[in-house]
Amino acid sequence: MTNFKEVFPNKHVVLPVIHVETKKQTLHNAEIAKESNADGVFLISMKGMNHQDLLKMHAMVKKEFATWWVGVNYLDLPTICVFENLNSKVGGIWADNARIYEFLKEQIYAEQIAHARKESGWQGLYFGGVAFKYQENVNNVKKAAGIAKHYMDVVTTSGEATGSAPDLRKIEIMKEAVGDSPLAIASGISPENVKNYLKCADCFLVATSLLKPGTEDFDPSRVKKLIEIVRG
Repeated sequence: MTNFKEVFPNKHVVLPVIHVETKKQTLHNAEIAKESNADGVFLISMKGMNHQDLLKMHAMVKKEFATWWVGVNYLDLPTICVFENLNSKVGGIWADNARIYEFLKEQIYAEQIAHARKESGWQGLYFGGVAFKYQENVNNVKKAAGIAKHYMDVVTTSGEATGSAPDLRKIEIMKEAVGDSPLAIASGISPENVKNYLKCADCFLVATSLLKPGTEDFDPSRVKKLIEIVRG
């Protein structure tokens, strides 16, 4: 396990999520996030780009911002396969489904993922999706989150759909369960609602609410506003 606070010393962490399309567009959005004092960024492809090409995009961003934290989300790979497709420069991996099943006596799938991570030798932060949008329904989020904190660095949840704010009570319950371990919200956060979650979440992965309408490009004013609110 990697220590989240050693990587990110700020009380709250903001990681804008770049919807990767082209090299120019990706670098432009990374520059906006960096200039707005974001703690880092995640790269994700919503257009079917495979993980090999997304990793090349990651290398390009790291070449430009060598000391800045840059993570990826490989939508084309099952979680157990992501770790063998990373390199040491990848700061973090975010997987929508960490395969935590609160009704199982033994977490056989999460154990397999943990083994794959260990075997890979990769040392970055693992953001694992729990009670996450478009995944299996979780009936007991408190139990699921309490289990999950032992299998990932950052328990990561979301609202019910893209752009949908998560239920505040759900976030409070999950934070109670993870305790001092970090909890991230990866969907539904905006400059307008982030204040509601500052007491019960440690990290915010944000894309949709920061985009210019009809594009995959950040609105610099919204990125800056979000980060200013989070920093207080």
